[in-house]
Amino acid sequence: MAAIVKICGITCVEDALIAADAGADAVGLMFYDGSPRHVSVGRAGEIHRALPPHISRVGVFVNADAAEVTQAIAACGLSILQFHGEETPEFCRQFPLMTVKAFRVSDAQSLSPLQKYATDAWLLDAHIPDARGGTGTRFNWDLAVEAQKLGRPILLAGGLTPENVGEAIARVQPFGVDVSSGVELAPGRKCPEKVRAFVAAARSA
Repeated sequence: MAAIVKICGITCVEDALIAADAGADAVGLMFYDGSPRHVSVGRAGEIHRALPPHISRVGVFVNADAAEVTQAIAACGLSILQFHGEETPEFCRQFPLMTVKAFRVSDAQSLSPLQKYATDAWLLDAHIPDARGGTGTRFNWDLAVEAQKLGRPILLAGGLTPENVGEAIARVQPFGVDVSSGVELAPGRKCPEKVRAFVAAARSA
C-alpha cells in the first residue's frame, strides 16, 4: 500500500486547495498558537468548507484542553487528531476520532514512551529543544525502522523534502509521510511546485 501523504501547517484556503489538487491525502491544521502556522478555529472552518470531502482534515494540538479539541472537531470537520504535547494516553483516547501521538526522536531511548500510547498511529519527528515540529530537521531514519517493530502505524516527519521523501519511504516503509517546512515559501505559506513535487515523489516511491 502506498504511504499516505499529509501536507501540514496549512493556513489558508489557497494552500489547502494546492495540496488537494496535487493529490495529497490529508492536510494538517495547527491549533497551537505558539506556532507560526497557527490557524484560528474560524479560519480552519473556512479551509474545511473549501476542501473536497475525500481530503482528511487533521487537527494538530499541543496541550490543548478537551473543550478546545471538541470545539475544533465540530467547527472544522476534523477526521484525525494529532497530539504534539505532553498529553496522557488517557487524554488521547477520549475522543471518537482516529488519533495520532507525535514523538520527538533523538536517540533509541526516545522510542521508549511509544508503547504507552494506544493511539491509531505514532508520528515521529526530529527532537529540537523548544520546538514542536515544523523545523525541517531530519532525524536518524533507522530509529523509525526500529519503531515500526513496535506494532503501530508510523507517520514519518522531520526534514522531509521532495528530494528525499522517496528515499525515506523506501527505507522506513511508513504508513504515511508528513511535511510542512519542506514544501514552504515561508512558514505557513506553501510553494505549489514543491507540494506537487513532494506528492509525486512520494507516490512513485
